[in-house]
Amino acid sequence: MTPTDDGKAWDLTDLLGCSMGHVAETSDQQLAIYPAGQALTTMAGMSHGPYTSLDAALAAIEKHTRGVCRLSPGEDQP
Repeated sequence: MTPTDDGKAWDLTDLLGCSMGHVAETSDQQLAIYPAGQALTTMAGMSHGPYTSLDAALAAIEKHTRGVCRLSPGEDQP
């Protein structure tokens, strides 16, 4: 995960650098997951939100994909 320049979204990439979509704030100040590319299949059937925190959104991705989500090196979580 890498935060975008505006600080309101985080790009999701796999370990090979391929885009998996993004997590972004919704109009009601919650977060939603917007899968893209191969993640459309990987994240099919899971709830894409809303989530009350970034941790909650990432936990949902980890649980569904049985993987680990982490911030890019050098990035601090808000």
